[in-house]
Amino acid sequence: MVDINSLKFDENGLIPAVVVDYETKKVLTLAYMNRESLEISIAERRTCFWSRSRQTLWRKGESSGNVQHIVSITADCDLDALTVAVKKDGPACHLNTDSCFNNTVFENGEIPTRFSYESLMALIGGRKNEKKEGSYTTYLFEKGIDKILKKVGEETTEVIVAAKGGDRNETVYEIADLAYHVMVLMVQMGITLKDITDELEARHVIDKKVKQEKMV
Repeated sequence: MVDINSLKFDENGLIPAVVVDYETKKVLTLAYMNRESLEISIAERRTCFWSRSRQTLWRKGESSGNVQHIVSITADCDLDALTVAVKKDGPACHLNTDSCFNNTVFENGEIPTRFSYESLMALIGGRKNEKKEGSYTTYLFEKGIDKILKKVGEETTEVIVAAKGGDRNETVYEIADLAYHVMVLMVQMGITLKDITDELEARHVIDKKVKQEKMV
């Protein structure tokens, strides 16, 4: 274990902290801590940073509710930077997206980018907060909840029709369409992937308890 006194804070008394999602390993944000905010983070087991613009301490989620619960804090080899692994209660970015890092600067087209639900949610969230002309996703957000719900209903029907017809490939295609439109609905309503994961985990626990009771 590294002692806080061994860490190398800069001339302003700050140390960069790269916040990472413990479960997905995705980089969420880059913030700064001073000694006091680091001590608070460790004591409260939730992220607390030093705002360079406001020159004050700020606890992540104190106004938004998007608290980041700390799993671990690790220093680099030079002891002048930190990574903070967290389990988060909501979006990490003030733009209400999963991560602050959504603006591609360069992408090597020779290496295929791996798909993830998190990256798709971030893209959809970006289309909601920063409208892009010609984007179908932006179009859905501009039309509002009724249009989004209509599309979810239509895609659900198409999944049923494809599955009833026994066409596996068509069913996969329609399920993908449905999943996308459900994710648009989630972003519209401020529902995160974690919200769904937590709900399914809670049901799993309940299911196990019910099974145990039946066995007794």
